[in-house]
Amino acid sequence: MKRFLIATCALLAAAALSAQTPAKSAARPAGLGKTEAASNEETNIRTYIELLRTDVRKQKSEIVGLVMMFDTDQAAKFWPIYKEFETEYMAIGDQIVSAVKDYTEHFATLTDGQADKLANQVLSIEQQRNALKKKYYDRVKDALGAVTAIRFLHVENQVERLVDLQIAAALPVAD
Repeated sequence: MKRFLIATCALLAAAALSAQTPAKSAARPAGLGKTEAASNEETNIRTYIELLRTDVRKQKSEIVGLVMMFDTDQAAKFWPIYKEFETEYMAIGDQIVSAVKDYTEHFATLTDGQADKLANQVLSIEQQRNALKKKYYDRVKDALGAVTAIRFLHVENQVERLVDLQIAAALPVAD
């Protein structure tokens, strides 16, 4: 558990540092009718999206490896399953990116219809993520036993929550 906490703190620190943009004292035109502040906000969102696709995925695998503490035989069984999980999880991640982009483009002028559509999209994504984790929990359980499978699920849930928190903290609140 101590290893996990250290690794997740490092993950959060790296994510926070790489996603920062310098603060500007006044909003200035940034082209296409957008202010520089709005442009910086878009840059931050793009940075978070890229972070999800690169650094976090690499660090996530390192965290999973540290926490799971496999011997050679267990690792040979687990990592191919985990690679398949991550491939399917990336498709759900694409839906998250789409929802974040849609929200950031419309949060200031969000209509009831748009809000309802986004809310249902987010709820659907949550269902898909849980169904995927259930599928791979069962696969890991079949290959390595329930104790290892629940450890996988526990680590996956914790890292997922950290990434979700990063995204949520960067998003503006709808007007």
